[in-house]
Amino acid sequence: MASRPLRFLPLGLVVLLLGAFFMSGLHRSFTFETLVEHHMAMRGFVTAHPVATAALYLLIYTAMVALSIPVSVFLAMTGGFLFDWPLGGALAAIGSTFGAASIFLVARTSIGEPILRRAGPRIQRFAASFRADSFSYLLFLRLLPIMPFWITNLAAAVFGMRFKTFLLATQIGVVPICYAFAAAGSGLEAAIVAHEQQLAECLALGKTGCDMDFRPESLLTPQLMVALGLLGLLALGPIIVRKWQALREETKG
Repeated sequence: MASRPLRFLPLGLVVLLLGAFFMSGLHRSFTFETLVEHHMAMRGFVTAHPVATAALYLLIYTAMVALSIPVSVFLAMTGGFLFDWPLGGALAAIGSTFGAASIFLVARTSIGEPILRRAGPRIQRFAASFRADSFSYLLFLRLLPIMPFWITNLAAAVFGMRFKTFLLATQIGVVPICYAFAAAGSGLEAAIVAHEQQLAECLALGKTGCDMDFRPESLLTPQLMVALGLLGLLALGPIIVRKWQALREETKG
C-alpha cells in the first residue's frame, strides 16, 4: 500500500516543475526575439566553452521534452545556429530521445496501468493492436509530426509499449526532423540580420508593436512534409504488408 503513493512522486515532481517554469516566466525566453537579442553573447559563450555549452544545451532540451513543453522546434533551430547543423542536429536528437524516455517512464509507472485497466473494451483492443506493431506505429508518428510529441509519449506509455521499443523507435524517428530544423537554424544568420534591420527601422519611425514576426513552424515546407510522409509510409510498410497478406488468406479461405 505504501508503494502506491510513491509511484506518483515523479509525476508530482513533473507537475511542480512545469508550474514553476511557467510561473517564473521562463517560457517567454524561448522565442526568436530572445535569440536575436542575445545571439552574439551566445555565440561567444559557445566559442569560449564549447563542451559546457553543448552539455547545457542537451540538458535544457531534455528537460523541455520531459516537461512536455512544446519548444523543440525552436531549440533544434537554436542548436543548428549555435553549433552548426551536424552537432546541433545530433544534440537535438539525443535530447529529444532522453526527454521522451523520461516522461514515458514517469507516465507508465504512475498513470499508465491504471488508465488502461479502467479503459473500455474498444480502447483495450486498440492498445493491443498498437502493441503488436508498436515500433512501426511509433516510428510513423515520429517521422510525420501529425500528433504533438508529448501526446505520442503519453499514449505509448498508457498503451503499455515496451520501453526498449519506444526508445529505439524514438531515436530513429526524431533524427530526420531534428536535422531538418538544425539545418534551417544553421542558416539563421541572414534572417537575424534582416529582422534586426526591420526592428531598427520600425523603432526609428516611432512605431509601436515592433515585434519580430517569425515562427519556426513555418519552416515545415510542403517539400519537407512530403519527404517525412514518405519516410512515414515506409515505417508503416511492415504493417501494410501483414494486413494485406491476412486479407488475402481470408479471401482464399
